[in-house]
Amino acid sequence: MSTTPTAPDHTPAQASHHAASPHRLQTGALLIIAFAVVLFLLVQARFMLISLVTAIVIFSLMSDAISFIARQKVGPFRIPNWLASVVALALISAALLTLTSIILAQINTVLTTTLSYTDRFPEAMAAMVAWMGADVEQAVFNSASTIEVGGYLRQMAGQASNLMQGTVLIILFVGFLFAERVWFSTKLTNFVGDADQAERVSRIIGSIIHRVNYYLLVKTFVSAVTGLMIYGLALFFGLELALPLGVLTFILNYIPNVGSIVATVLLTLVAYVQLGDLGQTMVIFAVAGAVQFTNGSVIDPMLMGRALRLSSFGIIISLAFWGAVWGIPGMFLSVPIMVGLMIVCSHMPALRPVAILLSREGLPEEDAALPKPTTDATAHGETSGGQSAVAPQAPPSPAPTQRQDLAS
Repeated sequence: MSTTPTAPDHTPAQASHHAASPHRLQTGALLIIAFAVVLFLLVQARFMLISLVTAIVIFSLMSDAISFIARQKVGPFRIPNWLASVVALALISAALLTLTSIILAQINTVLTTTLSYTDRFPEAMAAMVAWMGADVEQAVFNSASTIEVGGYLRQMAGQASNLMQGTVLIILFVGFLFAERVWFSTKLTNFVGDADQAERVSRIIGSIIHRVNYYLLVKTFVSAVTGLMIYGLALFFGLELALPLGVLTFILNYIPNVGSIVATVLLTLVAYVQLGDLGQTMVIFAVAGAVQFTNGSVIDPMLMGRALRLSSFGIIISLAFWGAVWGIPGMFLSVPIMVGLMIVCSHMPALRPVAILLSREGLPEEDAALPKPTTDATAHGETSGGQSAVAPQAPPSPAPTQRQDLAS
């Protein structure tokens, strides 16, 4: 009697697949836990992290300016790096404190004036839909009456009071970054352990700084022009809050896509509550919308060119995520953070698919597009004695020497 040989239950490939499955599940679970922990820390330490990220952005903006100042000569003497840093820090501190004071003053003016109009808010909202019939007008009036406008405004005032504390913390962070600036190159080389790799990392950081700086400069110019035009429009129609509305428009335009919509709606509501004329309000809304569309959708992209190269959908996702994590400050910082994330991912093979999704055309930055390393010593900062801060890098890094000893 012959017996048929029984096939094994699992082939070697199937066995390895089953063995890898628990490992994949464990890796996925660890990634989820790590993301949850990071998200928890981002929320809990939001005040400090927002101040730190803002300080890094301001430092990157002023770093090139300090290098330029340090290269200048007054007669036979060159301006030392420490003096340029002190002057830059003093100017930054004065500008931040002045800007914060102006913003707080305008916010308080808007909130105080708006609170005096809160009683008229339900009637104004109902009158805007009166053409739809008495039933709709009454329904809108009842709904608007249930909205605690005063409570929301007082909550916003409480959040604005933290602005001055954040400004002081940002100034402290920027000061310490300036103090450590001259040793960044040396620390980076010793940390990486490879001069070529350190140079590549430095070029990636330089690309991030260049793009963020260009974005902020263009955004500041376009936002300033838009704020001035909205101020002129409000002044022409005799609105009491013309200057605060112009300042808030300038600030809100730093929030991509959403900021211009909020600024236009705010202007329209203030105009209707104060003027009480639907015709004039619609004219203001149309003109303000045309200004925002022209500056935001025509002039801004034209000036920005290919410098940003971010996906519009990615910007919305980043805006929603950082807005949920850090609130309004997160919305302001969403684009700079996304720029840095896209550039870093584009130069890491494992994360390059993320950069492809974040880029506009699906063509993230290549290594060849990185800025060339500068040969000017002052580009990395100089010590007070005029020597290059990268002078300690002259001896070779010990890491390659250790690898050679191990190989021998």
